[in-house]
Amino acid sequence: MIKTTRAQREALFRVFQRSFHGWITPTMRISRPEIYRPHYLRLMTQKDAREFASENPNVVVKVPSIQYRRFRKTVIPYFGDTCIMVPYAGMWLGIEQDGHTHS
Repeated sequence: MIKTTRAQREALFRVFQRSFHGWITPTMRISRPEIYRPHYLRLMTQKDAREFASENPNVVVKVPSIQYRRFRKTVIPYFGDTCIMVPYAGMWLGIEQDGHTHS
């Protein structure tokens, strides 16, 4: 298991959201993101996502986190503990300890 900072985990989830647009947390997604997906959902915290789900039960669907966990397992360490690398869209993305993502 690779040690990651909170900023790295959040950045990694944002990379995951590039392919899975409707996901607001690893276990919740919008049922029809093409119809209902305000821009602020990308910046939602876990607490905000739970609140949004309780206010909009017909919009949010619970999903197993297997896809996100499978994606997270593709991460490899790079430069010791300072950076992690993840393959995405035919390139490698580096995520630094402060959450900055670069290719």
